[in-house]
Amino acid sequence: MSYLRGRLGKQVDVSVINYTSSLPFDWRLYPYDIAGSIAHARMLAKQGLISQAEGEKIVQGLEAIKKEISDGKFNFKPESEDIHMAIEERLVELIGEVGGRLHTARSRNDQIALDLRLYLREAISDTINALRGLESNLVGQAERNFGIVMPGYTHLQHAQPVLFSHHMLAYFEMLERDIARLNDSLERVDVMPLGSGALAGVTYNVDREFVARELGFSRVSANSIDAVSDRDFVIEYEVDACLCMMHLSRLAEEVVLWSSSEFDFIEIADEFATTSSIMPQKKNPDVAELARGKTGRVYGHLMAILTLMKALPLSYNRDLQEDKEGLFDVVDTLISTLDILSSTIGTMKVKKESMVCRASEGYMLATDLADYLVKRGETFRHAYNIVGRLVNYALERGLSLEKLSLDEYRQFSPLFDQDVYEITLESALAARKCYGGTSPERVQEAIARARRLLDN
Repeated sequence: MSYLRGRLGKQVDVSVINYTSSLPFDWRLYPYDIAGSIAHARMLAKQGLISQAEGEKIVQGLEAIKKEISDGKFNFKPESEDIHMAIEERLVELIGEVGGRLHTARSRNDQIALDLRLYLREAISDTINALRGLESNLVGQAERNFGIVMPGYTHLQHAQPVLFSHHMLAYFEMLERDIARLNDSLERVDVMPLGSGALAGVTYNVDREFVARELGFSRVSANSIDAVSDRDFVIEYEVDACLCMMHLSRLAEEVVLWSSSEFDFIEIADEFATTSSIMPQKKNPDVAELARGKTGRVYGHLMAILTLMKALPLSYNRDLQEDKEGLFDVVDTLISTLDILSSTIGTMKVKKESMVCRASEGYMLATDLADYLVKRGETFRHAYNIVGRLVNYALERGLSLEKLSLDEYRQFSPLFDQDVYEITLESALAARKCYGGTSPERVQEAIARARRLLDN
């Protein structure tokens, strides 16, 4: 069997076969296509649309085909339009003309919609598992390096001291939102479209709820036209993937910065670094750099499918064949990036001395000095200006704040007293004990909460 010709009298040109065939990429839908076909065959037999014996024979043939493909023994013929026709043609070869009964009461339009939903349901589960793996390594670093102080940044300038563990847990929170979005998207994926036919429904006495139960869907589609032309669920996954890749790119950027000699906060394990072809001293953070680069690739696929869908009239159009390659690449890119970054984060060495040294630079306790004055009755804005002038005075003399004498402090405000020297990195951290803050007490609680979420 070659391309379906129907009313067309001439054989399709080979250039058309090469241009329109989706088999080179949609073959990977075979387990989902076969699962859907088995459920469909059982429904046809249950409804008396085919005999029980025919149904059993079809199911056995489909299971044999699945094994052939998984074992690498299936002959994918170039003239087969897509994975659906490749499987159907092989089914007829194996069991005879009874295989042709399988397509009763369905179209390739609702068949591919079903396959994509089955595929994405599994892809979402795999993505969440990969996210959990990275989360676990972030929390592991927070646990192992608890108590290490590092400079916190705004505008990539020294801002206030924070615990390294607190910084790691910021990414945990981002990934938790990614997981929540993916779980939420499952509600839109969890719709069984088979029975919609080409666009108008089918004329046979089918049991759509039976097929939904067989395949683990909670409900069936309510409108046959929408069911075969809807790709919102594909777009939604790609939106979620873009947000997740953005988070990963931010983490990757910090890995690149922190592993540089200018920061010297971490060392990437040799197994997850590369070197230069000409400079033997180099240790390059290529994994992190590629994660940044692949983020743009995922963004591109989202724009492609949004552009694809924006002007399609209802219902099915062949343009929709272009939804798969981008989706497959988004899934593959996101999961592989999560896995490789997880290993990179899990094995990196944190350089405590370097972090603490940098946290002691740059007048990082200036805000705490302003707060000190506020607690003694000064308005914050006035206190802000006082400390700003004080910092400028210290800068001009090349002194740190703790090297200033009490008399020098009192030149700027009589509210300064001897206890101003009790303001340290440790006291600054401990003071930020509001919920969500960087105090050791709160960060310990946050680590425990994160560990509970991972263990559930």
